[in-house]
Amino acid sequence: MTTLTATALPRRLIDRITRQSVQRFALRRGPIAVILILLGYLATQSPLVLSSNNLWSSLVQAAPIAVVSFGLALVVMGGGNDAVNGGIDLSLPASAALATVIIADQLTHIGTPFVLALGLAVAAALVIGGVNALLVSRIGLPPILATLGTYVSVVGISRVVSQNRRINVDDPVITWVRDADILGAPAPVVLMVVLMALVWLLGHRSALGMRIQASGGSRDAAEAAGINVRRTVAYTYVLASVIAGVAAVLLLARGSGSSPGIDEQLLVDTVLATFVGAAFSPRNVVTVPGAMLGAILVALLSNALILNRVSNSWVDGWKGVLILIVVIAAAFQTRERK
Repeated sequence: MTTLTATALPRRLIDRITRQSVQRFALRRGPIAVILILLGYLATQSPLVLSSNNLWSSLVQAAPIAVVSFGLALVVMGGGNDAVNGGIDLSLPASAALATVIIADQLTHIGTPFVLALGLAVAAALVIGGVNALLVSRIGLPPILATLGTYVSVVGISRVVSQNRRINVDDPVITWVRDADILGAPAPVVLMVVLMALVWLLGHRSALGMRIQASGGSRDAAEAAGINVRRTVAYTYVLASVIAGVAAVLLLARGSGSSPGIDEQLLVDTVLATFVGAAFSPRNVVTVPGAMLGAILVALLSNALILNRVSNSWVDGWKGVLILIVVIAAAFQTRERK
């Protein structure tokens, strides 16, 4: 009896450790594992999924999603990695869409030079970021509610400016971004990588970036260290909106103009890319490079579903399921830390 008991105890311990390891993996890497399994299955059904043409096309389509996700990553890093109660800015896709409409309207209807049109668009996005910073950091509204309200308002403004119509753009700068190659790679892909490097330096290697990460890691500890958390969080909303304004150039290049409703698809893709990208981090937290990798996965998944002749409605349905998986995993991780 003693021998059996002595043998059973280590086995129970091993089983418990194994079970905990599996659960931890499922929570931290589950969302990305689901995407990779789904991609693998779709690739077996259509050889075009892994073709070079589709891979380059996915990278080009991922570029504007990634850039908007860089801004969202900064907000999450500053407000906390909890997908439910932490930092979030749902208005970023609407800010990017409004910037797209402003640039398209200025270039096509008014004849404004590109630099000035871009300046006006970024200024509009900056105002939106300032409003979010005020609502969240000063008034104290929950970020998800404050930015959802801003999102709805900005979408309405975009529709008024564009008269809810598509605006075609044939500006030389936009055409160059759409068609040019840089060192053998499409210009949008190169610009995505360059912007990722710049935002990564800002969010992960600068003094401001250190304050942002400290604020998101532990608000109490950051305040004890003398960091003005409210001001730091406010900076993230402003910076994120500016980045979303810059992303308008890539959105215009991808679609050769602005189209009504672009914000809806961009919202789903941005949220999914940002939080799925956390699985690429050793600590399973949202990062700027992870957001880019997440955006690439999301674009590749979208193209894979389309190549397998899945209707757009089902494509959106799959993305919705993946977002639910991400949010549920984040909620369980938060409970585990507590």
